Amino acid sequence: MIVKNVFGVDKSSPQQSHFGDPQLSWREVISIYRNPRVIAMAFLGFSGGLPFLLVFSTLSAWLREAEVSRSTIGFFAWVGITYSIKVFWAPVVDRLRLPVIGALGRRRSWILVAQVGIALGLLGMSMIGAQDLLLLSLFAVLVAFSSATQDIAIDAYRIEAVADRYQGAMSAAYIFGYRVALLVAGAGAFYLAEYLGWTLAYQMMAGLMLIGVVTVLLIREPAASGMPEQIADDQIVRAYLAKRGYLPLRVQRTLTWFLSAVVFPFVDFFKRNGRFGLVVLLFIAVFRLSDIAMGIMANPFYLDMGYSKTDIANVAKVFGFFMTIAGSALCGVLVVKWGILRPLLVGAVAVAVTNLLFALLSTLEPSLTGLAIVISADNISGGFAATAFIAYLSSLTNRAYTATQYALFSSLMTLPGKFISGFSGVIVDGWGYLPFFIFASVIGIPAILLVMLLIRRDKASSASQ
Repeated sequence: MIVKNVFGVDKSSPQQSHFGDPQLSWREVISIYRNPRVIAMAFLGFSGGLPFLLVFSTLSAWLREAEVSRSTIGFFAWVGITYSIKVFWAPVVDRLRLPVIGALGRRRSWILVAQVGIALGLLGMSMIGAQDLLLLSLFAVLVAFSSATQDIAIDAYRIEAVADRYQGAMSAAYIFGYRVALLVAGAGAFYLAEYLGWTLAYQMMAGLMLIGVVTVLLIREPAASGMPEQIADDQIVRAYLAKRGYLPLRVQRTLTWFLSAVVFPFVDFFKRNGRFGLVVLLFIAVFRLSDIAMGIMANPFYLDMGYSKTDIANVAKVFGFFMTIAGSALCGVLVVKWGILRPLLVGAVAVAVTNLLFALLSTLEPSLTGLAIVISADNISGGFAATAFIAYLSSLTNRAYTATQYALFSSLMTLPGKFISGFSGVIVDGWGYLPFFIFASVIGIPAILLVMLLIRRDKASSASQ
C-alpha cells in the first residue's frame, strides 16, 4: 500500500493482515516461543508490569488499611492517567538520542533511564506512606511517569525487534512477564506487608527493578527500522520550508522536528485507514473500559467482603496468576492459527461477562471456593483479551513511527477507563458493589459491537482483494 504524507510525498506503509495461518502445524506454532528475543521480552514485561499495581490496586489496599476513605482512594486512580497521556512525550522518546547513555541505543537507553526513575519513586513512596497523601501522590506520579516512559520504549523495542509473524508470541511473552510482575507486586507485596510492613515491601519492590536493568544491559538494540524514514521526513520538511521563504535556522529546526516527529505519525495512520481510522480509535478507547473501571475497587472489595490479605494473596494473586497465564498462552497460539480479530471478540465478551460474576459474588457469603471460581474466569478472560489486544495494536503500527503511534494507541486504550475508574469509589459508597459491577459489565458492550464491525470490514476487505 502506498500513501502520501502531509506534503504529498509517497511513503510506504505496512500491509495490515489480521488473519492467521491455519496451515501451520501446532509444533511450528509453539516453536516461536524459543526465539531469544521472545524470551527476553518476558523479562522486559516483568520490568513493565512491576510498577503498575504499586500505584494502583496494591496502593489502594495500603491506603484502605490506613483508613483512608474509599472516595479518596478512587481519586488516586487518576495517578494512572499518566499512562494515558504518554503520547505527548512519546515523540521525544521515539526521536531523541540521550547523551552519554544513548550509546546503548535509542530504545535501551530510554528503558534504563525510566527504570531508575521507577526505583527512586518507589523508594520515596515507601518513606512517606499515608502520613502525607499529597507527597505520596507526587512520588506515585513519578513512578507512573517513569513507568509510562518505559512502556513507550519497550513497546517500540517489541515491535522493532522481530518480524511480524512473531508479534503474537512477543505479546504473549510480554503478558507472561507482566503478569509475573503483577503477582510479585500484588501477592508478593501483600505477603511482605503482612509480615514486614508496607515500607519494607515497597523498598523491596524498588530493588526488583534490577531485573529489568540487567535485561536491558544483556539484550541487543534492534535495527533502527524507523531511522531511514525519519531522515527522509526531515529532508522533506526542510525542502518544504525552503520553498516557503527564509526562516531563522532555530525555527526551521523546531518546525522540522515537530512536523516529522509529531505530525507525520498521525497523518500516516489516517492516510492508511481513512475515515474508518476514527472507528479504530474509538474501538481502542472502549476495549478495556470494563476491565479498568472495576480494577481499582477489586482489592477494597475483597477486604470489605471479609477476606484477609493472605486470602487475597493466595487466591486473587497467586492462583489468579496461573489462570491469566493460561488465558494468555491460549490466545498466543490462537492468534497464529486464527488471526487477531476472532480472539479479540472472544476476549471482549468474556471480560464483560466475568464482571457479572463479581456482582454475583458480592451478594454471597465469603467463600474461598466462590472467590477462586470468579478469579479463574476473570483472569483467564483478562489474559486472553490482553494478549489479543496487544497483537492488534502492534498490527496497526508503522515501524517508521513505532513509539509514537503505539503510544497513541496505548494511551487511548487506558484514558477513558482511568477517568471513569476515578469515580468508582463514589459509586460504591453511594450504591454498593452490586450496581458497580453490573455497570462495569454493561460498559463492555460497545467493545463487543465494535470488534464485530472490525471483523465484518476485514472480511469485506479480504474478499475484494
